[in-house]
Amino acid sequence: MKPKIGVIVCGFIDNKQFVTNAYIQSVRYSGGIPLILPLIRSGPILDEYVSLCDGFLFCGGNDITPLLFGQEPQKGNGQTNISLDLFQIRLMKEVLKTNKPVFSICRGMQVFNVACGGTIFQDISLQPGKHLDHMQQSDTRNEVSHKIHVKQGTQLKKYVGSLLYVNSYHHQTLDRIGKNLAVSATASDQTVEAVEMPSHPFAIGVQWHPECMYRSSAEMRELFGGFILSSTHSGKASAK
Repeated sequence: MKPKIGVIVCGFIDNKQFVTNAYIQSVRYSGGIPLILPLIRSGPILDEYVSLCDGFLFCGGNDITPLLFGQEPQKGNGQTNISLDLFQIRLMKEVLKTNKPVFSICRGMQVFNVACGGTIFQDISLQPGKHLDHMQQSDTRNEVSHKIHVKQGTQLKKYVGSLLYVNSYHHQTLDRIGKNLAVSATASDQTVEAVEMPSHPFAIGVQWHPECMYRSSAEMRELFGGFILSSTHSGKASAK
């Protein structure tokens, strides 16, 4: 049976909740059943989300309200929605209490870090040292922007290898790494490009957008495939 993947809503446009199609298609073509999980303010329904799905995909989107990681707004901080932030952080915490797979992309990785007690540089200009331009200006979102180095012995390396070229669409970066998380990849400017929870069967966050590179990159397909396979095992374990 194909695993049910909870694709957490990306954000709002006017009064509409949305998920970008590339996330849905990447789950579908990797062998999962995508189920869009909208923002709700109900604890019991949130518990139903956690119970219903075999794996969870936290997507990209706007910035996180700085107060939620112990800071006040600084120059460069972008558009936020505290209701969405609270929903996603709470859901992330509940999912992490289980062994169900979690794959977090761009903003999703930042939600992952904040849910574990970490912090964020509100703009990359606040990150010490010189840095790359991580907001690429290419014609399409599947084009690569820069390379990253993946650490030995990490979950991520099993799927993408030691050196990877990625796209890049973010202006915020991870600062203090959350509890029980480990950095698994960095860019040449030492920007954190991926984190994972080593004690978890599959809990990986990446700063780039593998869903946009799904068709053009075997490594991105392997990464999504690993997530879906882990979710399949999770679903079988839950059914017993």
